[in-house]
Amino acid sequence: MREVEAIRKHPLYAEYYDRLRESEKERKFCCHQMEHLLDVARIAYICNLEKNMGIRKEVIYGAALLHDIGKSRQYEEGIPHEKASATIAKIILEDLPETYYSEEEKHAMLRAVLGHRREREDMEELERLLYLSDKRSRMCFDCGMETECNWSEEKKNLEITV
Repeated sequence: MREVEAIRKHPLYAEYYDRLRESEKERKFCCHQMEHLLDVARIAYICNLEKNMGIRKEVIYGAALLHDIGKSRQYEEGIPHEKASATIAKIILEDLPETYYSEEEKHAMLRAVLGHRREREDMEELERLLYLSDKRSRMCFDCGMETECNWSEEKKNLEITV
């Protein structure tokens, strides 16, 4: 998956990933690093296959890697991370070779990154897939911090769901 590796190895991605890792090194609650990003990608890809959605694996994994990359800006500057992530993702996607992602795929990826936090009726396929996979990736049912977490009970995953 050269497309996904190109995202991961992009200098801007590396810079923000390092900032994210540093921002969350003392965090007790869910983190937003590679384990989470790949969990989201894998859940989304499984759902994509099960529902015969036809979204390319590289698009799903690329969007998943990008969806929380701006989280450090939320910690540092108070910018909602979906907006910061979309800004960073746009620069990275524009830098990639034209053959890696079509303009439609880039649009879908950016919309998914920007829309992954809140469910809406007008969500596009990839956007909804990323939203649901992001939520399903959290293992609240096995988290020692679950009782201290500020997520509402409706948001918490208190049983295994895929």
